[in-house]
Amino acid sequence: MNKNIFEKIKQVNAAGKELWRARDLFKLLGYTEYSKFLPVIERAKIACETSKQAVDLHFAHVSETQPSRNQYGLIGGREISDFQLSRYACYLIAQNSDPRKEEVALAQTYFAIQTRKQELQDQMIEDRNRVYLRSEVTEHNKKLASTAKAAGVSNYASFQDFGYMGLYGGLRQKDIHKKKGLKPKETILDHMGSEELAANLFRATQADARIKRENIFGQSEANKTHLDVGKKVRKTIVDLGGTMPEKLPTPSNIKDAKKRLGKNSKKIK
Repeated sequence: MNKNIFEKIKQVNAAGKELWRARDLFKLLGYTEYSKFLPVIERAKIACETSKQAVDLHFAHVSETQPSRNQYGLIGGREISDFQLSRYACYLIAQNSDPRKEEVALAQTYFAIQTRKQELQDQMIEDRNRVYLRSEVTEHNKKLASTAKAAGVSNYASFQDFGYMGLYGGLRQKDIHKKKGLKPKETILDHMGSEELAANLFRATQADARIKRENIFGQSEANKTHLDVGKKVRKTIVDLGGTMPEKLPTPSNIKDAKKRLGKNSKKIK
């Protein structure tokens, strides 16, 4: 048993996402009946939930009608239940299968290695995005500060707070800092993931553009504009079904991401 066996039964959906069918996988793990394999899937789902992962994302229950024929032709069909499994789901299934089976031991090794490799790749992509977006936010905040100053803003900290309040549902910078559990000298932008950084980048660029476009002038008007832009960005996230920025996870310092980039690329190679 080697990776080719698992790769042969792998499927790729229309979105380019790889998946495995439970009815294909159970045979490779040494199970003779699908019904005896279902308890393994249930244990794997529990492990997935315990790990605080979205079960439905990794274990998608599907069903399809399997046609049946007799000597006279098609006479109907029966409903076949199945699961579309992610690579992570396959890993959990292998870990929760009968360890006495040689096929299971080999599958555990394969999916453990492949899952870890995928984790490293995902982490590297996130780290790259964070580092890039953090730099972009820094540059656009400088431009926004310059635009705000030209528009008559004297209290930039207050101006920034209004932008955060719009985007974070009323939370000021100090509130976000506290919610993230950061130390006094730590910067909130250094502890944002790529999704949160992108939202703040959009807020900064759009606030800058609107102040210039509408010739906004004065501290009060600039604050109001920044608040409004923040609210609109937040509404966009709501409309798209996204997670509110204050509910997104807080990663470690951006410095850690920079250090990992070199290390992870070597591990993957």
